[in-house]
Amino acid sequence: MRIIKKNNEISGFLKKLWLRNAEDNYSVGHTVREILADVKDNGDRAVLKYTRKFDFGKAKKLRISDAEISRFSDKTDPQVVKALEISSRRIRKFHERQIERSWSFIERDAMLGQIIKPLRRIGVYVPGGKAAYPSTVLMNVIPAQVAGVKEIALCVPAPDGQLNPYVMAAIRMLDVREVYRIGGAQAVGAMAYGTESIRKVDKIVGPGNIFVATAKKMVFGLVDIDMIAGPSEILIIADDSANASFVTADLLSQAEHDELASSILITNSRDLADRVSRELKIQLSNLKRKKIAEESINNYGAIIIARNIKDAVRFSNQIAPEHLEIMTEKPINVLPMIENAGAIFLGPWTPESLGDYSAGPNHTLPTGGTARFFSPLGVYDFSKRSSLLGFTKKGFEKISKVVEKIADIEGLEAHGNTIRIRSSVRNKGKAKKLNIHN
Repeated sequence: MRIIKKNNEISGFLKKLWLRNAEDNYSVGHTVREILADVKDNGDRAVLKYTRKFDFGKAKKLRISDAEISRFSDKTDPQVVKALEISSRRIRKFHERQIERSWSFIERDAMLGQIIKPLRRIGVYVPGGKAAYPSTVLMNVIPAQVAGVKEIALCVPAPDGQLNPYVMAAIRMLDVREVYRIGGAQAVGAMAYGTESIRKVDKIVGPGNIFVATAKKMVFGLVDIDMIAGPSEILIIADDSANASFVTADLLSQAEHDELASSILITNSRDLADRVSRELKIQLSNLKRKKIAEESINNYGAIIIARNIKDAVRFSNQIAPEHLEIMTEKPINVLPMIENAGAIFLGPWTPESLGDYSAGPNHTLPTGGTARFFSPLGVYDFSKRSSLLGFTKKGFEKISKVVEKIADIEGLEAHGNTIRIRSSVRNKGKAKKLNIHN
Protein backbone atom coordinates (compact mmCIF):
# COMPACT_ATOMS: atom_id res chain seq x y z
CA MET A 1 0.00 0.00 0.00
CA ARG A 2 1.46 3.32 -1.04
CA ILE A 3 2.20 6.01 1.56
CA ILE A 4 1.29 9.50 0.34
CA LYS A 5 2.24 12.76 2.02
CA LYS A 6 2.63 15.38 -0.72
CA ASN A 7 -0.40 17.45 -1.70
CA ASN A 8 0.04 16.89 -5.44
CA GLU A 9 0.23 13.11 -4.87
CA ILE A 10 -2.90 13.25 -2.73
CA SER A 11 -4.74 15.17 -5.46
CA GLY A 12 -3.66 12.64 -8.09
CA PHE A 13 -4.80 9.72 -5.94
CA LEU A 14 -8.18 11.32 -5.22
CA LYS A 15 -8.74 11.92 -8.93
CA LYS A 16 -7.98 8.28 -9.69
CA LEU A 17 -10.30 7.22 -6.87
CA TRP A 18 -13.22 9.28 -8.16
CA LEU A 19 -12.78 7.99 -11.70
CA ARG A 20 -12.34 4.31 -10.81
CA ASN A 21 -15.88 3.37 -11.77
CA ALA A 22 -16.18 5.79 -14.67
CA GLU A 23 -14.62 3.57 -17.32
CA ASP A 24 -16.43 3.29 -20.65
CA ASN A 25 -19.46 1.11 -20.00
CA TYR A 26 -20.90 1.56 -23.47
CA SER A 27 -21.11 -2.17 -24.14
CA VAL A 28 -22.79 -2.77 -20.77
CA GLY A 29 -25.27 0.03 -21.42
CA HIS A 30 -26.06 -1.28 -24.89
CA THR A 31 -26.64 -4.82 -23.59
CA VAL A 32 -28.81 -3.64 -20.69
CA ARG A 33 -30.89 -1.42 -22.96
CA GLU A 34 -31.60 -4.39 -25.24
CA ILE A 35 -32.58 -6.63 -22.32
CA LEU A 36 -34.91 -4.02 -20.84
CA ALA A 37 -36.59 -3.41 -24.20
CA ASP A 38 -37.08 -7.15 -24.68
CA VAL A 39 -38.60 -7.57 -21.21
CA LYS A 40 -40.84 -4.55 -21.75
CA ASP A 41 -42.16 -5.94 -25.05
CA ASN A 42 -42.21 -9.68 -24.35
CA GLY A 43 -42.69 -10.04 -20.60
CA ASP A 44 -42.27 -13.52 -19.11
CA ARG A 45 -40.99 -14.99 -22.37
CA ALA A 46 -38.01 -12.60 -22.37
CA VAL A 47 -37.34 -13.03 -18.66
CA LEU A 48 -37.29 -16.82 -19.00
CA LYS A 49 -35.00 -16.55 -22.03
CA TYR A 50 -32.37 -14.56 -20.14
CA THR A 51 -32.76 -16.65 -17.00
CA ARG A 52 -32.04 -19.78 -19.00
CA LYS A 53 -29.12 -18.10 -20.75
CA PHE A 54 -27.39 -16.58 -17.73
CA ASP A 55 -28.41 -18.75 -14.78
CA PHE A 56 -29.58 -22.21 -15.79
CA GLY A 57 -30.99 -23.78 -18.90
CA LYS A 58 -33.95 -25.63 -17.42
CA ALA A 59 -35.83 -22.71 -15.87
CA LYS A 60 -39.58 -23.19 -16.29
CA LYS A 61 -41.14 -21.27 -13.42
CA LEU A 62 -40.15 -17.80 -12.35
CA ARG A 63 -41.77 -17.87 -8.94
CA ILE A 64 -40.20 -19.74 -6.03
CA SER A 65 -42.82 -21.55 -4.00
CA ASP A 66 -43.14 -21.49 -0.22
CA ALA A 67 -42.32 -25.20 -0.25
CA GLU A 68 -39.02 -24.55 -2.09
CA ILE A 69 -38.11 -21.77 0.32
CA SER A 70 -38.75 -24.11 3.24
CA ARG A 71 -36.86 -27.01 1.68
CA PHE A 72 -33.72 -24.96 1.09
CA SER A 73 -34.05 -23.20 4.47
CA ASP A 74 -33.98 -26.57 6.21
CA LYS A 75 -30.44 -27.14 4.88
CA THR A 76 -29.01 -24.39 7.09
CA ASP A 77 -26.87 -24.51 10.22
CA PRO A 78 -29.19 -23.62 13.17
CA GLN A 79 -26.46 -21.47 14.73
CA VAL A 80 -26.22 -19.32 11.60
CA VAL A 81 -30.00 -18.97 11.51
CA LYS A 82 -29.93 -17.91 15.16
CA ALA A 83 -27.33 -15.26 14.27
CA LEU A 84 -29.60 -14.00 11.48
CA GLU A 85 -32.54 -13.85 13.91
CA ILE A 86 -30.55 -11.79 16.42
CA SER A 87 -29.42 -9.46 13.65
CA SER A 88 -32.98 -9.19 12.36
CA ARG A 89 -34.28 -8.07 15.76
CA ARG A 90 -31.54 -5.46 16.12
CA ILE A 91 -32.11 -4.12 12.60
CA ARG A 92 -35.86 -3.86 13.20
CA LYS A 93 -35.40 -2.13 16.55
CA PHE A 94 -33.08 0.47 15.00
CA HIS A 95 -35.34 1.16 12.02
CA GLU A 96 -38.46 1.52 14.16
CA ARG A 97 -36.92 4.73 15.47
CA GLN A 98 -36.99 6.14 11.92
CA ILE A 99 -40.77 6.02 11.58
CA GLU A 100 -42.17 9.37 10.42
CA ARG A 101 -45.71 10.43 11.16
CA SER A 102 -48.15 12.72 9.41
CA TRP A 103 -48.47 16.15 10.94
CA SER A 104 -50.55 19.28 10.58
CA PHE A 105 -51.06 22.60 12.28
CA ILE A 106 -53.87 25.11 12.26
CA GLU A 107 -53.31 28.79 11.82
CA ARG A 108 -56.31 30.94 12.66
CA ASP A 109 -57.86 30.48 9.21
CA ALA A 110 -55.90 27.67 7.55
CA MET A 111 -54.79 24.10 8.03
CA LEU A 112 -51.37 23.07 6.69
CA GLY A 113 -49.50 19.84 7.02
CA GLN A 114 -47.93 16.76 5.53
CA ILE A 115 -49.42 13.30 5.10
CA ILE A 116 -46.99 10.39 5.16
CA LYS A 117 -48.01 7.08 3.60
CA PRO A 118 -46.01 3.92 2.86
CA LEU A 119 -45.33 2.90 -0.71
CA ARG A 120 -47.81 0.26 -1.83
CA ARG A 121 -45.47 -2.15 -3.63
CA ILE A 122 -41.68 -2.45 -3.79
CA GLY A 123 -39.16 -4.76 -5.44
CA VAL A 124 -36.04 -6.05 -3.68
CA TYR A 125 -33.04 -7.32 -5.62
CA VAL A 126 -30.78 -9.75 -3.75
CA PRO A 127 -27.49 -10.76 -5.43
CA GLY A 128 -26.93 -14.47 -5.89
CA GLY A 129 -24.12 -14.81 -8.39
CA LYS A 130 -20.51 -14.93 -7.16
CA ALA A 131 -21.75 -14.70 -3.58
CA ALA A 132 -25.06 -14.75 -1.73
CA TYR A 133 -25.99 -12.31 1.00
CA PRO A 134 -28.77 -13.12 3.49
CA SER A 135 -27.89 -9.83 5.22
CA THR A 136 -29.08 -8.01 2.08
CA VAL A 137 -32.52 -9.58 2.57
CA LEU A 138 -32.65 -8.28 6.15
CA MET A 139 -31.36 -4.79 5.35
CA ASN A 140 -33.74 -4.18 2.44
CA VAL A 141 -36.91 -5.92 3.58
CA ILE A 142 -37.05 -4.90 7.26
CA PRO A 143 -37.17 -1.09 6.76
CA ALA A 144 -39.89 -1.59 4.12
CA GLN A 145 -41.92 -3.69 6.56
CA VAL A 146 -41.42 -1.13 9.33
CA ALA A 147 -42.61 1.60 6.95
CA GLY A 148 -45.81 -0.38 6.33
CA VAL A 149 -45.23 -1.51 2.74
CA LYS A 150 -47.96 -4.05 1.96
CA GLU A 151 -46.42 -5.84 -1.03
CA ILE A 152 -42.79 -6.89 -1.37
CA ALA A 153 -41.60 -8.75 -4.47
CA LEU A 154 -38.11 -10.19 -4.14
CA CYS A 155 -35.86 -11.31 -7.00
CA VAL A 156 -32.79 -13.50 -6.48
CA PRO A 157 -30.84 -15.35 -9.20
CA ALA A 158 -30.41 -19.11 -8.96
CA PRO A 159 -27.09 -20.00 -10.64
CA ASP A 160 -27.21 -23.55 -11.98
CA GLY A 161 -30.71 -23.77 -10.59
CA GLN A 162 -29.53 -23.65 -6.98
CA LEU A 163 -30.92 -21.38 -4.27
CA ASN A 164 -28.76 -20.30 -1.35
CA PRO A 165 -30.14 -21.89 1.87
CA TYR A 166 -29.28 -18.88 4.04
CA VAL A 167 -30.90 -16.39 1.68
CA MET A 168 -33.99 -18.61 1.71
CA ALA A 169 -33.84 -18.79 5.51
CA ALA A 170 -33.77 -14.98 5.73
CA ILE A 171 -36.70 -14.77 3.32
CA ARG A 172 -38.71 -17.27 5.37
CA MET A 173 -37.75 -15.50 8.60
CA LEU A 174 -39.25 -12.24 7.32
CA ASP A 175 -42.28 -14.00 5.82
CA VAL A 176 -41.71 -12.69 2.29
CA ARG A 177 -44.11 -14.68 0.11
CA GLU A 178 -43.52 -13.27 -3.37
CA VAL A 179 -40.08 -14.48 -4.51
CA TYR A 180 -38.72 -14.97 -8.04
CA ARG A 181 -35.64 -16.84 -9.35
CA ILE A 182 -34.51 -13.98 -11.58
CA GLY A 183 -31.27 -12.04 -11.68
CA GLY A 184 -29.54 -9.33 -13.68
CA ALA A 185 -31.05 -6.57 -15.79
CA GLN A 186 -34.01 -8.81 -16.65
CA ALA A 187 -35.07 -8.84 -12.98
CA VAL A 188 -34.93 -5.05 -12.83
CA GLY A 189 -36.93 -4.84 -16.07
CA ALA A 190 -39.55 -7.29 -14.82
CA MET A 191 -40.07 -5.30 -11.63
CA ALA A 192 -40.07 -1.94 -13.41
CA TYR A 193 -42.36 -2.76 -16.34
CA GLY A 194 -44.32 -5.71 -15.01
CA THR A 195 -44.87 -9.01 -16.83
CA GLU A 196 -47.63 -11.62 -16.95
CA SER A 197 -46.26 -13.13 -13.71
CA ILE A 198 -44.79 -10.11 -11.93
CA ARG A 199 -46.77 -6.97 -11.27
CA LYS A 200 -45.02 -3.64 -11.64
CA VAL A 201 -43.52 -2.19 -8.45
CA ASP A 202 -43.22 1.42 -7.29
CA LYS A 203 -39.58 1.25 -6.18
CA ILE A 204 -36.60 -1.08 -6.65
CA VAL A 205 -33.95 -1.45 -3.94
CA GLY A 206 -30.95 -3.68 -3.43
CA PRO A 207 -27.37 -3.99 -4.73
CA GLY A 208 -26.12 -5.84 -7.79
CA ASN A 209 -23.42 -6.01 -10.42
CA ILE A 210 -22.78 -3.42 -13.14
CA PHE A 211 -25.67 -4.79 -15.24
CA VAL A 212 -28.11 -4.46 -12.34
CA ALA A 213 -26.85 -0.98 -11.41
CA THR A 214 -27.08 0.19 -15.03
CA ALA A 215 -30.59 -1.22 -15.38
CA LYS A 216 -31.72 0.56 -12.21
CA LYS A 217 -30.33 3.81 -13.55
CA MET A 218 -32.22 3.33 -16.85
CA VAL A 219 -35.63 2.62 -15.27
CA PHE A 220 -35.38 5.44 -12.73
CA GLY A 221 -38.27 7.80 -13.31
CA LEU A 222 -40.62 5.01 -14.30
CA VAL A 223 -40.02 3.64 -10.81
CA ASP A 224 -38.00 4.98 -7.92
CA ILE A 225 -34.70 3.39 -6.89
CA ASP A 226 -32.64 3.51 -3.72
CA MET A 227 -29.25 4.53 -5.15
CA ILE A 228 -26.64 3.49 -7.69
CA ALA A 229 -24.28 1.26 -5.74
CA GLY A 230 -20.59 1.49 -6.60
CA PRO A 231 -17.48 -0.31 -5.32
CA SER A 232 -17.10 -0.70 -1.54
CA GLU A 233 -15.11 1.88 0.43
CA ILE A 234 -13.57 2.31 3.84
CA LEU A 235 -11.65 5.29 5.19
CA ILE A 236 -10.01 5.25 8.60
CA ILE A 237 -8.91 8.37 10.45
CA ALA A 238 -6.36 7.34 13.08
CA ASP A 239 -3.68 8.77 15.33
CA ASP A 240 -0.75 7.16 17.11
CA SER A 241 -3.06 5.58 19.71
CA ALA A 242 -4.62 3.24 17.10
CA ASN A 243 -3.93 -0.48 17.08
CA ALA A 244 -2.17 -1.25 13.78
CA SER A 245 -3.58 -4.78 13.53
CA PHE A 246 -7.14 -3.48 14.02
CA VAL A 247 -6.65 -0.81 11.37
CA THR A 248 -5.17 -3.30 8.91
CA ALA A 249 -7.93 -5.86 9.41
CA ASP A 250 -10.58 -3.21 8.80
CA LEU A 251 -8.87 -1.94 5.64
CA LEU A 252 -8.79 -5.49 4.26
CA SER A 253 -12.46 -6.05 5.14
CA GLN A 254 -13.39 -3.84 2.21
CA ALA A 255 -10.48 -4.69 -0.08
CA GLU A 256 -11.65 -8.32 -0.25
CA HIS A 257 -15.01 -7.26 -1.76
CA ASP A 258 -13.71 -6.62 -5.26
CA GLU A 259 -10.80 -5.23 -7.23
CA LEU A 260 -12.35 -1.74 -7.44
CA ALA A 261 -12.89 -1.44 -3.67
CA SER A 262 -11.07 1.39 -1.92
CA SER A 263 -9.32 1.20 1.47
CA ILE A 264 -7.69 4.35 2.83
CA LEU A 265 -5.95 5.22 6.08
CA ILE A 266 -5.44 8.91 6.89
CA THR A 267 -3.18 9.50 9.87
CA ASN A 268 -0.97 12.15 11.40
CA SER A 269 1.42 9.44 12.63
CA ARG A 270 4.25 8.22 10.38
CA ASP A 271 4.91 5.50 12.95
CA LEU A 272 1.35 4.14 12.60
CA ALA A 273 1.66 4.30 8.83
CA ASP A 274 4.80 2.14 8.95
CA ARG A 275 3.25 -0.33 11.40
CA VAL A 276 0.12 -0.73 9.24
CA SER A 277 2.24 -1.13 6.12
CA ARG A 278 4.15 -4.03 7.73
CA GLU A 279 1.02 -5.60 9.23
CA LEU A 280 -0.72 -5.45 5.86
CA LYS A 281 1.74 -7.90 4.32
CA ILE A 282 1.20 -10.36 7.15
CA GLN A 283 -2.61 -10.27 7.16
CA LEU A 284 -2.88 -10.20 3.39
CA SER A 285 -0.84 -13.40 3.05
CA ASN A 286 -3.45 -15.34 5.04
CA LEU A 287 -6.58 -14.18 3.20
CA LYS A 288 -8.54 -16.61 1.06
CA ARG A 289 -9.43 -13.73 -1.25
CA LYS A 290 -5.83 -12.51 -1.30
CA LYS A 291 -5.69 -11.90 -5.05
CA ILE A 292 -8.77 -9.64 -5.03
CA ALA A 293 -7.69 -7.77 -1.89
CA GLU A 294 -4.14 -7.31 -3.18
CA GLU A 295 -5.30 -5.80 -6.46
CA SER A 296 -7.70 -3.49 -4.63
CA ILE A 297 -5.00 -2.34 -2.21
CA ASN A 298 -2.43 -1.81 -4.96
CA ASN A 299 -4.77 0.20 -7.20
CA TYR A 300 -7.12 2.04 -4.85
CA GLY A 301 -5.59 1.73 -1.40
CA ALA A 302 -3.42 4.36 0.27
CA ILE A 303 -2.02 5.60 3.54
CA ILE A 304 -2.20 9.38 3.54
CA ILE A 305 0.01 11.29 5.98
CA ALA A 306 -1.81 14.39 7.22
CA ARG A 307 -0.27 17.23 9.21
CA ASN A 308 -2.89 16.83 11.93
CA ILE A 309 -6.30 15.27 12.56
CA LYS A 310 -8.07 18.40 11.33
CA ASP A 311 -6.37 17.95 7.96
CA ALA A 312 -7.26 14.27 8.01
CA VAL A 313 -10.92 15.19 8.47
CA ARG A 314 -10.70 17.68 5.62
CA PHE A 315 -9.45 14.96 3.25
CA SER A 316 -12.12 12.59 4.51
CA ASN A 317 -14.90 15.11 3.89
CA GLN A 318 -13.61 15.52 0.33
CA ILE A 319 -13.76 11.77 -0.26
CA ALA A 320 -17.16 11.32 1.48
CA PRO A 321 -16.57 7.62 2.18
CA GLU A 322 -19.15 4.88 2.42
CA HIS A 323 -17.68 3.64 5.73
CA LEU A 324 -15.71 5.99 7.99
CA GLU A 325 -13.91 4.66 11.05
CA ILE A 326 -12.44 7.06 13.60
CA MET A 327 -9.65 5.45 15.64
CA THR A 328 -8.23 8.37 17.57
CA GLU A 329 -7.64 8.80 21.28
CA LYS A 330 -10.93 10.70 21.61
CA PRO A 331 -13.06 9.88 18.56
CA ILE A 332 -16.09 11.66 19.99
CA ASN A 333 -14.15 14.94 19.68
CA VAL A 334 -13.57 14.31 15.97
CA LEU A 335 -17.22 13.51 15.24
CA PRO A 336 -18.53 17.14 15.06
CA MET A 337 -16.06 17.88 12.25
CA ILE A 338 -17.38 15.09 10.01
CA GLU A 339 -19.61 16.37 7.21
CA ASN A 340 -19.78 13.54 4.70
CA ALA A 341 -19.93 9.81 5.41
CA GLY A 342 -22.38 6.98 4.82
CA ALA A 343 -21.82 5.43 8.25
CA ILE A 344 -19.47 6.51 11.05
CA PHE A 345 -17.81 3.98 13.36
CA LEU A 346 -16.30 5.29 16.59
CA GLY A 347 -13.34 3.76 18.40
CA PRO A 348 -11.30 0.57 18.19
CA TRP A 349 -14.15 -1.78 19.13
CA THR A 350 -16.53 -0.73 16.35
CA PRO A 351 -15.28 -2.40 13.17
CA GLU A 352 -17.18 -1.83 9.94
CA SER A 353 -18.34 -5.46 9.93
CA LEU A 354 -20.64 -4.77 12.90
CA GLY A 355 -22.58 -2.40 10.67
CA ASP A 356 -22.60 -4.88 7.80
CA TYR A 357 -24.47 -7.50 9.75
CA SER A 358 -25.75 -7.09 13.26
CA ALA A 359 -25.41 -3.65 14.86
CA GLY A 360 -28.76 -2.34 13.57
CA PRO A 361 -28.12 0.56 11.16
CA ASN A 362 -28.57 -0.22 7.49
CA HIS A 363 -25.59 -1.45 5.48
CA THR A 364 -26.94 -0.08 2.18
CA LEU A 365 -24.84 3.08 2.04
CA PRO A 366 -23.93 5.77 -0.51
CA THR A 367 -20.66 5.17 -2.36
CA GLY A 368 -18.41 7.03 -4.80
CA GLY A 369 -18.58 10.34 -2.92
CA THR A 370 -22.39 10.42 -2.99
CA ALA A 371 -22.49 10.57 0.82
CA ARG A 372 -22.30 14.32 0.15
CA PHE A 373 -26.00 14.18 -0.76
CA PHE A 374 -27.31 10.61 -0.27
CA SER A 375 -28.22 8.84 2.98
CA PRO A 376 -28.24 5.22 4.13
CA LEU A 377 -31.30 3.18 3.16
CA GLY A 378 -34.00 3.62 5.77
CA VAL A 379 -37.69 3.58 6.59
CA TYR A 380 -37.99 7.03 5.00
CA ASP A 381 -37.09 5.47 1.62
CA PHE A 382 -40.29 3.43 1.66
CA SER A 383 -42.73 6.25 2.33
CA LYS A 384 -44.07 9.17 0.34
CA ARG A 385 -45.28 12.56 1.44
CA SER A 386 -48.30 14.61 0.39
CA SER A 387 -48.69 18.25 1.33
CA LEU A 388 -51.99 19.19 2.97
CA LEU A 389 -53.67 22.60 2.56
CA GLY A 390 -57.07 23.81 3.72
CA PHE A 391 -58.21 27.48 3.92
CA THR A 392 -61.35 29.07 5.25
CA LYS A 393 -62.98 31.93 3.36
CA LYS A 394 -61.34 34.41 5.71
CA GLY A 395 -57.95 32.73 5.28
CA PHE A 396 -58.36 32.88 1.50
CA GLU A 397 -59.14 36.59 1.67
CA LYS A 398 -55.96 37.27 3.66
CA ILE A 399 -53.63 35.72 1.10
CA SER A 400 -55.55 36.06 -2.18
CA LYS A 401 -54.08 39.39 -3.31
CA VAL A 402 -50.54 38.13 -2.67
CA VAL A 403 -51.15 35.05 -4.84
CA GLU A 404 -52.87 37.11 -7.56
CA LYS A 405 -49.94 39.53 -7.86
CA ILE A 406 -47.35 36.75 -8.17
CA ALA A 407 -49.46 34.89 -10.77
CA ASP A 408 -49.82 38.08 -12.82
CA ILE A 409 -46.13 38.95 -12.88
CA GLU A 410 -45.36 35.37 -13.98
CA GLY A 411 -47.82 35.80 -16.84
CA LEU A 412 -50.11 32.95 -15.73
CA GLU A 413 -53.52 34.50 -16.22
CA ALA A 414 -55.51 31.34 -15.43
CA HIS A 415 -53.72 31.06 -12.10
CA GLY A 416 -54.78 34.61 -11.27
CA ASN A 417 -58.32 33.82 -12.40
CA THR A 418 -58.65 31.15 -9.70
CA ILE A 419 -58.35 34.05 -7.25
CA ARG A 420 -60.42 36.63 -9.16
CA ILE A 421 -63.36 34.27 -9.73
CA ARG A 422 -63.48 33.29 -6.07
CA SER A 423 -63.28 36.94 -5.06
CA SER A 424 -66.28 37.63 -7.30
CA VAL A 425 -68.27 34.79 -5.71
CA ARG A 426 -67.14 35.95 -2.31
CA ASN A 427 -68.52 39.40 -2.90
CA LYS A 428 -71.89 37.88 -3.83
CA GLY A 429 -71.93 35.87 -0.62
CA LYS A 430 -72.09 32.47 -2.36
CA ALA A 431 -68.84 30.86 -1.14
CA LYS A 432 -69.23 27.71 0.90
CA LYS A 433 -67.55 27.64 4.28
CA LEU A 434 -64.72 25.15 4.99
CA ASN A 435 -64.70 23.91 8.56
CA ILE A 436 -61.10 23.07 9.45
CA HIS A 437 -61.79 22.81 13.17
CA ASN A 438 -62.97 19.56 14.70
